[in-house]
Formats: sequence, structure tokens, C-alpha cells
Amino acid sequence: MGKNLQLRPIDLARRHGLSTQAIRNYEAAGILPTAARTESGYRTYTPRHELALRAFLALAAGHGHQTATAIMQAVHRDADPFPLIDESHAQLLDDRRTLSAVEDALRELEPVPAERGHTFVGPLSRRLGIRPATLRKWERAGVVQPPRDPHTGYRVYRAADVRDALLAHQLRRGGYPLARIAPLIDHLRTAGGLEPVEPMLRDWRARLTARSRAMLTGAAALDAYLFSPSVMTP
Repeated sequence: MGKNLQLRPIDLARRHGLSTQAIRNYEAAGILPTAARTESGYRTYTPRHELALRAFLALAAGHGHQTATAIMQAVHRDADPFPLIDESHAQLLDDRRTLSAVEDALRELEPVPAERGHTFVGPLSRRLGIRPATLRKWERAGVVQPPRDPHTGYRVYRAADVRDALLAHQLRRGGYPLARIAPLIDHLRTAGGLEPVEPMLRDWRARLTARSRAMLTGAAALDAYLFSPSVMTP
């Protein structure tokens, strides 16, 4: 494909399974460089635009639409896109550490003496870095089941309740909805051990691996765009 080959919006759209409106939207958002116009006012694209589109679509698969958009916008305004990429990789690493923490917590899942671990909503919410209202929402969803003090009526989180809240917090960070977490924790309460959660952990790890591979693909596509002669040479 020649450097000066002109492409219509429909050509670019069809090659990537998109609509022409999506192509125009990407250009307006700064994802694609500004297109030239014919004397009649029609947009014309080049191999440079196709490389940009390939880079964006590949980046979006690994980093998400918002971050991929910000990366391409930075490129086209001659800003440094690499801090954005680094932040996304750091988040992936943090997600992997969260998964490891969940796996470690489950492996160490043991009964705790009833007299230890009692706490209330405020201290537990501060420990988790969430609002008390979030704990109450988890309670309504069946994720945690703290009893009430018969004298004060306050919720009392026993050791097992704290363990359930910690596990729920980790799973929420892993992207799991309360509707999936509640039955999992219920199984753990009754069965104990890793067996009920192993399929979820395998799925979580597979999704992280898929993101890692997509990030590699996105990096290659962005590199191809940044160092293509059609981009480096005006």
C-alpha cells in the first residue's frame, strides 16, 4: 500500500468492521489524525490513518477505550503517551497482586476463635477503605451477615464476618459483582476451602493473561504507527 494512497471513510471503516460514523467520531476525538479534504469537502484518509486506527483498536483491547483514546490523543498533540501506558500496566500488576492476595487468603482460610476479631462498622470500613454504607449494601446482598448486639442494636462483625468482608473487598477489586460474590462466600461458609472459588480464580487469571497479551499487541501496533515513515515524515 503506497504512502500517498488515498482512502475513503467507507474504505477504512469496512477494513475494520466499523461504520463510517465511527471513523468520523474517532477523527473528531483526536484518535485519528486530521483528514485532508477534497475540493468537494470529502474526507480522504491515508495509510497513516489506517495505522493509527489499528493502533487504537489494539490498545483498546488491552487498556480499555478510555485509556486508548487518551494515548492516541497524546500522540497527536505531540505529548508523551508513555506515562498513560505505564499507569495501565501498573494497574494490571496491582490486579495480579490482588488476585494473589485472594488466593493466599483462601488458602489460609481457617476458623478464628469466637472471642477474637470483633469489630464494628466504622473501624472495619476504615480498614477496607470503603464507606460504612458500602458494608451495609454488602449486608443487604448477603455478602456479610453480622449479628446485632442485643443491648445496643449495633452490628458486630465477628472474625468470620471480617474474613468475609476482606474477601469480598478483594473480589470487588477483581471486578466481580456482588451477585456473584454472595453465593461464593455462602459456599465458603458452609464448605470451606478453595473448591467453590477455584473456577472463579481460573477465570480471573485467564482474563488478566488476556489483558497482558492484548497490551503486548497494542504496544506493537503503537510502535508500528509511531515509527512508520508515513508518520515520521510529514
